Amino acid sequence: MRLQNQVVLVTGGASGIGLAAVEACLVQGAQVVMADLATSSGQNVCTTLAGKYPNQCVFMPVDVTSTVDVDNLVAKTVAHFGRLDAVFNNAGIGGITPAVDYLDEDFMRVIDVNLMGVFRVARAALRVMYAQGSGSIVNCASILGFFGQSGTAAYTAAKGGVVNMTRTLAIEAAAKGVRVNGIGPGYIKTPLLDALDEPTLQFLQGLHPLGRLGEASEVADAFVFLASQESSFITGHTLMVDGGFLAGKS
Repeated sequence: MRLQNQVVLVTGGASGIGLAAVEACLVQGAQVVMADLATSSGQNVCTTLAGKYPNQCVFMPVDVTSTVDVDNLVAKTVAHFGRLDAVFNNAGIGGITPAVDYLDEDFMRVIDVNLMGVFRVARAALRVMYAQGSGSIVNCASILGFFGQSGTAAYTAAKGGVVNMTRTLAIEAAAKGVRVNGIGPGYIKTPLLDALDEPTLQFLQGLHPLGRLGEASEVADAFVFLASQESSFITGHTLMVDGGFLAGKS
């Protein structure tokens, strides 16, 4: 198994891409902390998974906009499992608002979750991994970290920041034996797209040269690769899982 006896922390782990990552890590033999808001379905989902993977999955509530919450999450992970080998920094929110209509507080909320939240988790994890002399952090970016799209000023600013922050953290962490990479999903079939009508879904599919939307499991597979020793000479890179979306846009 590719992550046998590894301890993995997944934020935003109760649904969508995060849940797919949790399940993929369990299959690969990891001990997994599923972290999400206390109001999420995380505890129930984790209890169900624990029936299939005994002693491998625990749920821990976290709000990534709180430094205290994040630091406690990482400390509790280490206290429970003894170490921290990999992190999927996946918690995030969306939102579409024209720039002229964006309220300061709404803009900053997206930045606080999608950029500062990623930084808080990475910072806490790096402190543990530096002491261990090993570890892999994977930050969830987006295709919208590489180009603009109308109505997404806050989201693109946050995800562009994640891409470049990933590079910087990788440079800082390399000498400590820690790798930091990113994943850039295209449009992925998750509950976030459930409200879209069929013409809109068809349009989104057509944006990808492979002619379809991505599966959450395909992003999860990319995380497993970046978390494992199979990617031991990769750091500072954002791996696109986008069906070719960016190929014609560079």
